[in-house]
Amino acid sequence: MPVSLARALSDRRASGRAGFVPFLVAGDPSYAGSLRAARALIAAGADILEVGVPFSDPVADGPAIQAAGQRALAKGMTLKKAAGFVKELRKGGATLPVVLFTYLNPILRMGTKEFARLCGASGVSAALIVDLPVEESTATDRELARYGVELVALASPTTTDERLSRIGRASGTAVYYVSREGVTGVRKGLALNLARRISHVKKMTGKPLMVGFGVAEPSQARKLAPYADGVVVGSALVLAGASGAGDVSRLAKRLVKALEI
Repeated sequence: MPVSLARALSDRRASGRAGFVPFLVAGDPSYAGSLRAARALIAAGADILEVGVPFSDPVADGPAIQAAGQRALAKGMTLKKAAGFVKELRKGGATLPVVLFTYLNPILRMGTKEFARLCGASGVSAALIVDLPVEESTATDRELARYGVELVALASPTTTDERLSRIGRASGTAVYYVSREGVTGVRKGLALNLARRISHVKKMTGKPLMVGFGVAEPSQARKLAPYADGVVVGSALVLAGASGAGDVSRLAKRLVKALEI
């Protein structure tokens, strides 16, 4: 079985670089195309893979990921099929932790118990539910834990210390830190005072952080590597994926190199 998110990040840090956490949308530009991209990312050195489930109203996603989600939905991608996508990766020999990145509405339609069972049966390591606040996550966390699946909590620049402490007490082994306010997307620079904020969130939660939102270029990844346990890159890889797995692989290799410390 894959290791926990925290273990994957700590093992990578011990080897001399920050963790590489790429994101892709299942089913974009096609099912086969996204499968090729996932395998290219793994071959390039991904430590944790985030698989996005397309959703019709993705309030946290910027233009690139929204467009990818719409393309995937138009081709029939669903929550169940996204779990099947992870299962196919496992059958192909993928052993790294895989996070299923989704919104709450598809889970409620399916039913939390069925969602947890599906994650467990498909080899999903963790679920990140964008719009599920930690205060309302206990029942979902409990169901997922029955199948050995982590629930990843999110923190942001506006998260209070009280909530950070609560996130620290939750069962997930790692936290996704949203590095800036707003939606996902390619940005030219990193958020102000990001290193100091990362240090504070890590201290308050006692957990490693996967840092995302706006990280697109190797130069940005290089600046984050000393502070973030894992660096999440999404929109830039989704845009590269429109040209094929070859472009995804080339960008991923540059990002991995930049994360060395």
